Amino acid sequence: MTKRTEGIHHITAIVGDPQENVDFYAGVLGLRLVKKTINFDDPGTYHFYFGDEVGNPGTIITFFPWPNAYKGRIGSGQVGVTTYAVPTGAFPFWEERLTKFNVEVTKNSRFGEEYLAFEDPHGLQLELVERDPGKKSEWRFGDMTPEVAIKGFGGATLLSSRPAYTAKLLEETMGLEKVGEEGDYIRFKSTADIGNIIEIKISPVPKGMMGVGTVHHIAYRAKDDTDQLDWKSHVESAGYGVTPVQPRQYFNAIYFREYGDILFEIATDPPGFTLDEPKDALGEQLMLPDWYEPQRDKIEKVLLPFKVRELD
Repeated sequence: MTKRTEGIHHITAIVGDPQENVDFYAGVLGLRLVKKTINFDDPGTYHFYFGDEVGNPGTIITFFPWPNAYKGRIGSGQVGVTTYAVPTGAFPFWEERLTKFNVEVTKNSRFGEEYLAFEDPHGLQLELVERDPGKKSEWRFGDMTPEVAIKGFGGATLLSSRPAYTAKLLEETMGLEKVGEEGDYIRFKSTADIGNIIEIKISPVPKGMMGVGTVHHIAYRAKDDTDQLDWKSHVESAGYGVTPVQPRQYFNAIYFREYGDILFEIATDPPGFTLDEPKDALGEQLMLPDWYEPQRDKIEKVLLPFKVRELD
């Protein structure tokens, strides 16, 4: 039986100044900062998680803010565009809102859907699409209401150095359904209501360079630890080298680089972000794993201060 991922678990990107990052994703886009922690491999760097009211899988975008770091280049071997889904009828609100915050918006269409395209302050390519499926966000912040708020990911566009190989992986190994080709794109779909669309750009693009304004990796969902180990064996049997399980506190992770040079992760849905903070206090404190707690004073002195601010 073919294994099938439910779709996107999270997307992780590299950005610049942490206050600019928080202002945009919380203050402008209205997402909730559900976790403020550190990069476990680089404890002098924040790791921010933004999502819906509890950071459900399929809603989570995460960031490593590198102030004054070098600018990256979006290209092959990366996620090129991250798409968010909003309720049907929400576009007028978003066009007005993004314009209010001096965000340049362009419109485009593909596969019968309209998109609002824009960039974040550090150059990440984003889109909004109206879709009925997926529950409305319960998080209220600033002028945001459930009738217009981002539900979670609509999907992602992959820039592969070998599109045919990446397409084969998505369909035959990850279990996504190929639902169409249009112009320069191939579209795949999972069974979930959100985070369920993956598109591959067919035409070649120059190789990307990791840095500020680029996506580091895209993670797909595993139901639990047992399912993740099944995924590890399944992906290895398809000829890919997969890392051992890495504990990430709020999920466990395995990684592999597919033949189009994009870093893929498979992450467990549990335990989630209420593991170490109550729901009503998510993201308020700097949370450290046990092995870094003895270094808290040193770590806090290195990290730049910031605030989650309502900008309306």
